[in-house]
Amino acid sequence: MKYLDLLINKFTKKKFQQEIPYIDFTREYKCIETEIDNAYKQVMNRGWYILGPEVAKFENDFAKYCGTKYAIGVASGIDALSLVLKAWGIGPGDEVIVPANTYIATAFAATHNGAQPVFVDIDPNNFNIDITKIESAITKKTKVIIPTHLYGQMANMEPILELGEKYNIKILEDAAQAHGAEQKNQKCGSHGHAVAFSFYPTKNLGCYGDGGAITTNDPELYDILLNLRNNGSKTKYYYDYVGYNSRLDELQAAFLSVKLKYLDTWNKKRIELAQHYHRELKDLDDLILPTIDNDNKHTWHVYCLRVLNGKRNNLIEHLKSNFIGFNIHYPLAPHLQNCYKNLELSANSYPIAELISEEILSLPLSPFHRVDEIVKTISVIRKFFNQ
Repeated sequence: MKYLDLLINKFTKKKFQQEIPYIDFTREYKCIETEIDNAYKQVMNRGWYILGPEVAKFENDFAKYCGTKYAIGVASGIDALSLVLKAWGIGPGDEVIVPANTYIATAFAATHNGAQPVFVDIDPNNFNIDITKIESAITKKTKVIIPTHLYGQMANMEPILELGEKYNIKILEDAAQAHGAEQKNQKCGSHGHAVAFSFYPTKNLGCYGDGGAITTNDPELYDILLNLRNNGSKTKYYYDYVGYNSRLDELQAAFLSVKLKYLDTWNKKRIELAQHYHRELKDLDDLILPTIDNDNKHTWHVYCLRVLNGKRNNLIEHLKSNFIGFNIHYPLAPHLQNCYKNLELSANSYPIAELISEEILSLPLSPFHRVDEIVKTISVIRKFFNQ
């Protein structure tokens, strides 16, 4: 009975400690349970698990959705970034410009290929790379710029593409958080020379495991990537490249095909919930709310605001005491991580990225949160600042 009591206490405690979860994957599954179960059974009954009809279908549909000629399914978002750099011949002695505020995978892609990540500070309003600071970071060694479309909003691509053309630099978009986002009514996935997506479960379009994709209009790049992801081979047992095992599998592709049909609807719900936060928190002096740049459709992968005057930790404790989930994206800038201490970049190298890492806080927001949950979260936050 003691063991049973421990189990009951464990799950009861888990249930009530986060009354409003930051994210709850079971809600999504329950919404599309029949379709997901049917997709699973179809793959299992067919008995074809690697690079079969489900991957081909999803690649075709995702390319059409993004407005590109090609989509290549791979094993993860970081593989999507890394394989593109590999296909472009990026290696030792090359430099790759990345934002100073991003998930670490953006920088890792350069490092995995032997290149040097060169960080550029960010715009404090939209959290994306500061386009006014990119050109000064370009050297003769710069081969690629990787703008991250953070939290669901695209970086300003027009001036970045102009820099690419001016200096003959490739543009690889990190769109791991921007499925369905738009700029000037053009879907994310079709602006740069190549675009890398992640389908990690938390994403706006996520699978039930790891997965990723690359979109491009470049037939030569497409052909190389088909080889690289499949051990360097397009014909079994014949190898044109030193490749990798980085394939999107049939099951995940089948699940993604189900979800892709709902992506725009789910993004619309995210936008509606974000508007509640915008409307009801805008008058609080100690908060800076995220901004939406002109010409952008923000799809709110994350609702990330800034908490000023050293109040973030106290607000976090207040949220915890009211059983409301939260997250921090991200608590330490990439250039200050232990894995990059060899770069010898000191604190204050990128002051905006470092500042906001002490202020940012992500609130609950997904297509499967109820309006009343967002309203309660707002009420709890307002009570904290008005007490």
